[in-house]
Amino acid sequence: MRVDLSKIKKKVGKVEITTGAVLASDGSTEKNKTGGWRAMRPVTDHAKCTGCGICWVYRPDASRFKDKDGKYDVVLDYCKGCGICADVCPVKCITMVAEEK
Repeated sequence: MRVDLSKIKKKVGKVEITTGAVLASDGSTEKNKTGGWRAMRPVTDHAKCTGCGICWVYRPDASRFKDKDGKYDVVLDYCKGCGICADVCPVKCITMVAEEK
């Protein structure tokens, strides 16, 4: 979704400012692969995954996706290894393992 910049820019005196909490860009997390520095990575047990999507809701970037079976998995190019997905999973199908380089 593109943001109409004319609606978020305001003039204060001679200075033009952007309204707070509005990102003028169309996002950058899908453009920048940020997963190269993690120490831990999530591994999903698809037999236990219910496809609830809670891991997808709480992931910080574009690091989780729904596969053709309706289960969620990780995109390691974007995963930072934070462990949020494993922590919020209600069936504990995601475990964090040491990253092997």
